[in-house]
Amino acid sequence: MRVFVTGATGFVGSAVVKELIGAGHEALGLARTEANAALLKAAGAEVHLGDLNDLESLREGAAAADGVIHCGFIHDWANIAASCETDRIAIETLGAALKGSERPLIVTSGMALIAPGRLATEDMIPTYTPGSFPRVLSEVAAHRLMDEGGRVAVMRLPPTVHGDGDHGFVPILIGNARQKGAAAYVRDGLNVWPAVHRLDAAVLYRLVLEKALSGRFHAIDEQGVPFKDIAGAIGRGLKLPVVGKTPDEAAEYFGWFAHFAGIDCPGSSAETRERTGWAPKQVGLIEDLDGGAYFGG
Repeated sequence: MRVFVTGATGFVGSAVVKELIGAGHEALGLARTEANAALLKAAGAEVHLGDLNDLESLREGAAAADGVIHCGFIHDWANIAASCETDRIAIETLGAALKGSERPLIVTSGMALIAPGRLATEDMIPTYTPGSFPRVLSEVAAHRLMDEGGRVAVMRLPPTVHGDGDHGFVPILIGNARQKGAAAYVRDGLNVWPAVHRLDAAVLYRLVLEKALSGRFHAIDEQGVPFKDIAGAIGRGLKLPVVGKTPDEAAEYFGWFAHFAGIDCPGSSAETRERTGWAPKQVGLIEDLDGGAYFGG
């Protein structure tokens, strides 16, 4: 298959491109800059110049492919509502370009949105609304395309997609610990985050694409890693103390990230594994952190 990939040079998208090419597919990667274009060429992918705000580039990329994997997202936390609206429009544009065909579209979403405090399963829809947390707009757009008969899958990623080159939530926690002189957790730290290695996630994207499956899928290897264990691994890696924080203290310590640090969002991938045959093989989150690469080791 010839697959159009947005976010093709990002942390997850670059792993998806590598996985697709390794499995004998052709990857057509969206590139915003010449530097990103060079990275795609070096990876063996074709280059399609454009970005998520260039809707014509999205239409052209989708039209030239047998399927689309949408990994791109503008991670501007200071303007998250605008980033989410851009993503909604991008998804609708890609869906419209594929409408009436059997060509699959995989849309990326997040696990933390689904059912905080409960085990999230694939049949659940997000607890949050676009008004309370706009990141759910991606799923809203994808579900609308499903209802219209599109061959659309939602790939829910956990808060901790880890591996070499990670620049997501765990590096934010590491940076906080360095700045504050301690690694911290909220209350007793027993709230959990699901986790997956980015290379395992990339395999799941490929399997869902090849099988042209519709519905919701959970890229989860570990159902729930206690936040206290994550803080402990960060403390070991930085040789810093590990401390618990009250919610008020956490607001000061974590800043805008306090909500995510305290969220409890276990997630199951049982249905995903049954439907796809996916079997994660990479190291778990704590083993990855203890390997030292996150700390310059």
